[in-house]
Amino acid sequence: MPFTKFEKARIIGSRALQISMGAPVIIDVPKGLIDPVDIATMEFENDVLPITIKRLKQEP
Repeated sequence: MPFTKFEKARIIGSRALQISMGAPVIIDVPKGLIDPVDIATMEFENDVLPITIKRLKQEP
């Protein structure tokens, strides 16, 4: 199930905060790329985020 735009924003924002606080980056970052949001977006697009997402079942 794909993520909503709100879930994607929350996930990328959380990872960007981790990166800005010194967390190790999982992908090879192109030289000159220093924006944590761009790096987190690249990790999200490459499906290598070290974040576990749990969804609750919604009842109809």
